[in-house]
Amino acid sequence: MSLDADQIVDRRKLRRKLTFWRVLGVLAVVAAIGVATYATVGRGFAEGSPHVARVVIGGLIRNDRDRVEMLERVGRSNASAVILSIDSPGGTVTGSEQLYDALRRLAEKKPVVAVVEGMAASGAYIAAMGADHIVARRNAIVGSVGVIFQFPNFSEMLKSVGVTVEDIKSSPLKAAPNPYEPPTPEARAAIASLVMDSYAWFKGLVSERRKLSDGMLAQATDGRVFTGHQALGLLLVDELGDERTARAWLAREKGVPTGLRTRTWRTPGVGDEFGWLTGRVGSLFEAVGFGVLGRVVSQFAEGAWERAQLDGLLALWHPRAGS
Repeated sequence: MSLDADQIVDRRKLRRKLTFWRVLGVLAVVAAIGVATYATVGRGFAEGSPHVARVVIGGLIRNDRDRVEMLERVGRSNASAVILSIDSPGGTVTGSEQLYDALRRLAEKKPVVAVVEGMAASGAYIAAMGADHIVARRNAIVGSVGVIFQFPNFSEMLKSVGVTVEDIKSSPLKAAPNPYEPPTPEARAAIASLVMDSYAWFKGLVSERRKLSDGMLAQATDGRVFTGHQALGLLLVDELGDERTARAWLAREKGVPTGLRTRTWRTPGVGDEFGWLTGRVGSLFEAVGFGVLGRVVSQFAEGAWERAQLDGLLALWHPRAGS
């Protein structure tokens, strides 16, 4: 009886040790991946052989200094050309403007072609216009040229529970609109002026970059999204296809050799561009017998970025529920 008890204790100790070393092994592999990625992103490409740089624009676009610096490194690298792989609903107007400006500076040094893999809506279409040529899949989503400002209003809910929020401010439009009271006509007008000013900039950018007639510009910038096929007819994209189509254009129009390798450049920051890493972590946990924990970690990491607050004016495709 005592022997059986000792064996049970020994097996439990062995199991705990095995669990410890499994977790330690996973963490070591993840750390190694991170170090290798940083080394590649940091200076490896700048000193490497000629290649075609692939830059992924995915998820919600916000101000991102790391991405701007990465694009500057691409400009200094031995990359012969750049492919933007885009799949994004847009983001903030300022973040999209920052990305567009960085891409135009890059395009002064390297040929840049955008490939709309799934979606280039609103702010992501601003990014696409930073390229010299836009390729889209036939059924990709393109467009949503416009700006939106959204804010919650809890005044009716507060009224139902007998709560009022008082404020003392220097002028009527300070901190307006206020989520605790119905917006005044003046507040609505002030926000509308911001929206229309940014929309005029966005619309002007489409007119300048895509060379549209007034009638076609009005149709292309009314806020709708289009399939890649429809966008081609509106001149919002130049060609239907995929990355192979982009490589063919680079070879034909810019003399970029077709045999060059394509290398993906990534930022060291956390975002949708690093979704591959969360997936890799999940796979590693799965391989050592901790699949459930791996899925929890991956879902948490992916959700954290998507739940990030987007403040201010948005150039974002955001269809209403049920539409």
